[in-house]
Amino acid sequence: MMYHAESFAKLGFDTYLIGYKGSKPILSLTSLSNIRLSYLSESPPLVTRIPFVLAAPIKIIYQIATILYALVFEIRRPPEFIMVQNPPSIPTLAIVWLVGGMMGSKVIIDWHNLGYSILALKLGQTHVLVNIAKRFEIIFGRSAYAHLFVTNAMRNHLEQEWGLIGHKAVLHDRPPSHFHKCLPQEVHQFFVRLGHLISPSLADFLPSTSLPSESTTQITEILPSSASRASALSSPSTYNFRKDRPALVVSSTSWTPDEDFGILVEALKIYESRAREVNLTNCEHSQSKHSKERQVLPRIWMVITGKGPLKDRYMAEVELLQKDWQYVRCTSLWLEAEDYPLLLGSADLGISLHSSSSALDLPMKIVDMFGCGLPVCALDFACLPELVKAGINGQVFRNASELAEHLETLLTSFPSSPALDSLRTTLQRALQVPPNAERHIHNHEYQEGADWEWGSWSENWDRVVKPLVLGDPE
Repeated sequence: MMYHAESFAKLGFDTYLIGYKGSKPILSLTSLSNIRLSYLSESPPLVTRIPFVLAAPIKIIYQIATILYALVFEIRRPPEFIMVQNPPSIPTLAIVWLVGGMMGSKVIIDWHNLGYSILALKLGQTHVLVNIAKRFEIIFGRSAYAHLFVTNAMRNHLEQEWGLIGHKAVLHDRPPSHFHKCLPQEVHQFFVRLGHLISPSLADFLPSTSLPSESTTQITEILPSSASRASALSSPSTYNFRKDRPALVVSSTSWTPDEDFGILVEALKIYESRAREVNLTNCEHSQSKHSKERQVLPRIWMVITGKGPLKDRYMAEVELLQKDWQYVRCTSLWLEAEDYPLLLGSADLGISLHSSSSALDLPMKIVDMFGCGLPVCALDFACLPELVKAGINGQVFRNASELAEHLETLLTSFPSSPALDSLRTTLQRALQVPPNAERHIHNHEYQEGADWEWGSWSENWDRVVKPLVLGDPE
């Protein structure tokens, strides 16, 4: 929602962003004078210590009071538009429906997933509360001024099954412009700052650094220019990626049941075994003058970002396993919002474990990775092909063995990996398409074909949402 707020503000709207405290707002939000942040207070701590069936009603009542107060009393005059992201559905959809009707505001629902499907992960599809939540979502989400969807599959499903009323448009998520592939100098400066967050236990696994002198990091190094090495002190320096660096693989997770982290753990176990086998064979063959040296598998530094309920359990399991690993290390990091795109822009490969509770949404983490020119291995589900094109911008897996196979294929002979370089080239070519290049547009939808083109967030928003809010919808 922060990017929606920024886009509204840039059109000149006085914009209020209402939500809970958590990650810091993106810097561009705080620099716009016509954006106001309104924070909702959290429900009392007691709610987290009682059973879900008792806690849920208390939490909902508290949310109703705080959201109503923010919409009715903190906003100076009735808003022309109220945009709400779904999920969460209860009680937000009903409150926005009520306030929109009372104030004459046009409601825009940004459909990212179906709230009842997420509840079903905890309670089961047939639970009475799941059925109530579904009916609630249908009643209060069916009619709005406009409906935005993150996939064509979601639009088609809700049109057919729920009979939505209002303008309908697909707005594929895109990251903002500051998500990009980092240059060696940016990577170097980022890892210099990141140094204090890297566990000392990785010292024997990662390449040695010169910190705090800052001439080398685990990934990069500074070298004097070749033209004047004799006078290194006065020569300009160049930033380079180290040839002995590990492959930096990144995954972002909320550590919830809809992302099976066990798949990644098992895949890393398989990769560790294969790396030992392949590299041992390479060592034996390289001793013969008549044998061509075989390609080897690199060490993997697996960095996982995010917070969630299952984090401690899985990371404890990984810590035990990697005591005996030679080629894989797994690190959990929590980064500020401004550092997250720098990590993605520094990485070699991304992994998505998102399985989708509804099979109708797409993971924003993949969108962020693509925005940074980072190829992705993604867990397969129904509408994933709307984003990930296997063999073009990433690879798709269904289980741990397939993920391990992709890791081996993409990282063989790293850092000069032909398979990985091919995916990177596709991404870089797509990201460099001029903003005014002709697009295939129909009813505000940009159809991504086999060549896989890519538009920026602002380009997509201006094409899809801007006509809706300026009164010129098709």
